[in-house]
Order: sequence, then structure tokens, then C-alpha cells
Amino acid sequence: MSVRKNKLIRQFRILLISIVLVPLVINAQTIEEGTWSYFGGDNNFNRYSPADQITADNVDQLKILWRRDATAASLRENYNDMGFEKNLRSTPLLIDGVLYAPNIFGLVEAFDPATGETVWTQEPYQQTLLEAAGISSRGIAHWQQGIDRRLMVVRGNYLYALNPQTGEIFPDFGREEPGRVNLTYSAPNANNFALTTSPLVIGNTAVLGGFLNGAGDGGSRKEAAPENIRGFDVRTGDLKWEFNVVPRPGEFGYDTWEEGSAEWSGDIGSWCCMSADDELGIVYVPLGAPTSAYYGGHRPGDNLFANSLVALDAETGERIWHFQMIHHDLWEYDNGSPPILGDITVNSRTIKAVMQANKNGFVYVFDRTNGEPVWPIVETPVPQSIVEGEVTSATQPIPSKPPAFDRQGLTLEDLINFTPALRNQALELVENFTLGPLYTPPSPWVEGGNQGTLTLPSTWGAGNWNTGAFDPETGMYFAVSYTAADNLGIAPTTSDSATMTHTLAQRSPSTPVIQGLPLFKPPYGRVTALNMNTGELEWSVANGDGPRDHPLLRELDLPPLGIPNRPAPLVTKSLLFVGEGSDAVVGTVPGGGGAYDSADTGYDESWRWGTLFRAFDKSSGATVFEIDLAAGTTGAPMTYMHEGKQYIVVAVSSRATDPEWVALGL
Repeated sequence: MSVRKNKLIRQFRILLISIVLVPLVINAQTIEEGTWSYFGGDNNFNRYSPADQITADNVDQLKILWRRDATAASLRENYNDMGFEKNLRSTPLLIDGVLYAPNIFGLVEAFDPATGETVWTQEPYQQTLLEAAGISSRGIAHWQQGIDRRLMVVRGNYLYALNPQTGEIFPDFGREEPGRVNLTYSAPNANNFALTTSPLVIGNTAVLGGFLNGAGDGGSRKEAAPENIRGFDVRTGDLKWEFNVVPRPGEFGYDTWEEGSAEWSGDIGSWCCMSADDELGIVYVPLGAPTSAYYGGHRPGDNLFANSLVALDAETGERIWHFQMIHHDLWEYDNGSPPILGDITVNSRTIKAVMQANKNGFVYVFDRTNGEPVWPIVETPVPQSIVEGEVTSATQPIPSKPPAFDRQGLTLEDLINFTPALRNQALELVENFTLGPLYTPPSPWVEGGNQGTLTLPSTWGAGNWNTGAFDPETGMYFAVSYTAADNLGIAPTTSDSATMTHTLAQRSPSTPVIQGLPLFKPPYGRVTALNMNTGELEWSVANGDGPRDHPLLRELDLPPLGIPNRPAPLVTKSLLFVGEGSDAVVGTVPGGGGAYDSADTGYDESWRWGTLFRAFDKSSGATVFEIDLAAGTTGAPMTYMHEGKQYIVVAVSSRATDPEWVALGL
């Protein structure tokens, strides 16, 4: 089908929507005041609710109303108290007066929004330990047409359709196995499918990204399966379409994988969060890094559609437009944040926008109907690699607006200066590392010489799955970010199984720290407000105390330094809510990416997470309230109205406590 024909079809859809008062298909994403119908709020993924019962005037009366265990204790009793990870990623939905959320094993639970009491719990497909075991996902999706309703759920290799009233499967969903669809990619080098996010439902299509277990961003093998985007029929489970994230011969972008590298390259999944414009019929897919992201000598070229935002027709999977944020990625700078949809007003012109944050600390803003940048994005010369066999992209696209929401690049001026002694120690520690601006490439690891490039943001990013919420009334985008550095040193491969000449040096040291303190200036975690009507920074504040009580700092009377973690925001008509993060969240390590043993210093590094949940003034960033939840936040908070009362529910856990959902209210 031609692009022109698709455009005409989309224009016809918009015309129909504008004249039909009652749509035939009612999606859960049509949000009503005070509800929460997708794990990002609705398909716009703005993490916003117009609920305003909780305000700055009464938020000091906020208290815990109920707590609900998320470990499915009754299930574990049947399987010898099986172990589980502590990272409860789950954000509940509120649909027709019932909360639905995946528990720590990824099995859906339905519970009462007023009390947290159980309505039903999804049973394992088969009564075996293998079927019962699993991990938490960030959410589920809901579909409705008339009285027909379904919950779309992914666990392990399978897509399920559940009855919202009972939690039972629909036996007519799926061809090979009644009630579920096997999602494993039929491609060479494909391992088990995995999904820690949620399906997205638009119309009668469930869209899935995901990634492959065993696939990595490092390693010494160039071969991997592409993690293609797929659309499935919500009634039958049949595959409707598949979008190739690595183009095949004859497809647009194939020539950006030079020397035939598209034949063996892979990964590039959408592991975080997708969004959709229900009226336009477009799905917005943020894509990640290619295989072995730190060395690209085996994949010359720009490597579409790695590190891109792709807009797809929800019915056909056809590409409408795309934008690549990182050419030939060497830093694992995924689009790991949700593409947030909202209308903004720029120079008196209303724009249907999509706002895509990247790990690099930028938010890229486009007209979501056609992919045109709202403000110029300029191809800018960047430092070039000196690693043997590497050919770096000469330029990278830099947004002119809005400004970065976190620190980018690392120079001597960025090193800590709390005291002269700490400053001098930091200078000594970086002597054998390469420093430079954003996009300084990984450098050769040399025994007794250069130890790699200290890269900031880290490979975990400034932005990640937690970054971004949008207030449609004020046009304000709120970025929650994590400031950390990584060390990227490249060395020749030594493994007999290697199919690449170079890889990340395993002998390279971790990012250096001083008794657990990062070498660069704070804040280490922050909340930033960007005005999307003007493209300007409104305010930025540290999120949490950070290491103020560190033995080297506690006598200095410092302001809040921020916690390097990944809590997600919730914005309401009245307030902005953000937690402090949790030690159960993977990747929140001191100084950045490398492992670090605090036993070497004898210092407890628990400052990297917290247990407080805060309300911020949206206009200034001032903290107006905080409450101790006894564990850090692991999932994104949500809010809803139920029987005239506003509730806020958030997933919490720590390495020392079991995962649970906590409900707050007046």
C-alpha cells in the first residue's frame, strides 16, 4: 500500500471521528476524569490525571490508606516458596471500578480500589513451577468493543487475552495453544522473547515491542536477531503485521547498514514504552541500540532504525515517518523513555506534538502528524573514534530546543570541588581516562596507559523508562533523570567464539569513585521542568538528599545533592509526585555503570536510594509534602477517583523488603 494511500485513509479516519458522536469501538484509552486506563495514563502516555481532590492546600493530610502484597504468597506456597526478584515494575490500571496489575511474577491481579482486597488472581497456564515463575512487567493493556472486553498480557514467551471479570483465558485466542500466542521470533540467533513493558492496544490491534533473553548490548559476537515490532489481532491473536527494525533488502534504510551488515545485525527492540494517537491511527515506537553498542566496526553506516523514533500505521505496520536520534550508536543511547503525546502552542500555532526523551539527556520534539521537528535539530560535528576498524558518524543531530535536562559530557571543570583535597583526588583519578563532550567515542584500552572514555550520561542514561510526564494544561514536560558516568574502553577480542575484532574491554576498571562518591559535581538525581510552548527550561531541582551525610561531606552543610535512581513522575491538575527510587531497581550503581564493592571503603552507600515520596509545586519545583513509604518506589505511580475519593497508588520495594502496592489518600 502506498504512503499516499495511507495518508488518505488516515485523513478519512479523522473526518469520521469528527462527525460520529458515538464511536463503534471504545478503547480503554479514552480516558475519563480521574481514571487510569493504560500504564502511562492513556495512549498519550503523559502520566497525567485531571484529578484535583489532592491539592497543595491539603496534601499535608495525605496518608497511607492500604498496602497490598505483590508477591502472590498463596502461589508461592504451592511451589515451595519459590524465589523472586524485588523489582516490582508494575503500574495498575483502573477499569470499571477495578484495579488490575501484574504482580512480581507477572501474573495479573484484580483488586478493590478502595481496600486493596483481592477480586481474582491469574492462574499459571499450566500448574508447573516453570509456568508459575516469572518477573514483573510494567503494565497491561485493556480492549473493549461493546460488551466484549479483554486484558492483553505478556508473560515470558506468550501473549494472553484475559477476561477482566474472572481472570480466565479466552480459549479461542491463539492458534497453536488455546488462550495464548507464542511470541518467539522465527529468526536465526533468536532466543526467548521477553517483555518488561506492556502491550499497547489501538483499535483492534495489540502492538508489541520487547527484547530477546540473552541478547546484549556488549559481547564479542556481531550476530543477533532483530527485535521486530509486531501487531496482533486482539480477538484471535493472529499476527497482522511486522515491522523490520533492521531493514531487509529492498526496504528503506537497508543501505545504512553498509558492507551487508544488515544480514547479521540485530537487537534494537522497543523495551520501554510505546504511545499512540487513536484519532490518527499512529503508533509511536521508540527503538534502542544495536547489538554490541560500544564497537561498530562490524556494522558500518548510520544503522537505521537503531536509536530512532518510528511512527507506524496501527492497522498495517507501515512506516509513516521516522527520526534517528543517534547515528551509528557507540554509547547505548536508547530511546528508553516513552514518546509522550500532547498539544503545544508555539508562536501562536497549535501543534500536535510527540516528545521523545533519549538516554543522552535531550528531548526531541516533533509534529506527530508528519515528523517535522518543532524546533531545528542540527547535524553537528562530533569527536571521531581512533579505535582500529571503527568509523564514527561525522555528525549527530542536536536539538536547538529545549535544552538538555541533565549534564552531558565530562571535562575537568565538571569534577567535584567540595574541598581542595577532594578536587585534587578527582584530578588524579581521571589522569588515565579520556574526557570530552557529549559523543566523545569509546577509546582504546591500553595496559598501563589509557583506561577508556569516561562517558556522561552513562549507558543507563540520563533519561530512561521513568523519564517524562506532561501537563496538557500548562504545556510543561517534567523530566526525572539520573546523573552518572560510565567507562567505555575498547580492546581486541580474545574469545575463541568472537566474530568481532574489538569489544568492550573486560579488563577496563569501573568508573572511578572516591569512597563511593562520584567524581563529578551534583546533583546526581534531579527533576526538571521544560516549557514545551517556548522550548525553555523553567526549573530544575535535586531529587533527594543524596550523599550529604557521607563522612567526607557531612561537615560541609551542603544543599540536597540528589539520588542517582530511576523513579517515575505522576502529574495531576494540582501537583507533581515523584519518589526517590529503590535499591531493587537494576543499574543504579555508584558513579555510573561499573560494579563497585562498597566493602573496599567501609562506607554504606545507601544514599543511592530512598524511601520518601514527594509532592512538588509544578510551577517552581518546591517540595510541598513528603511521606516515608518504608521502601523505595520501583514502579510508576498512578491516580484515580473512586466513590468520590482520589487515590494515588505506587509500587514499592527494596532488597530488604517484599514488593507491595501502597495506596495514598486524604
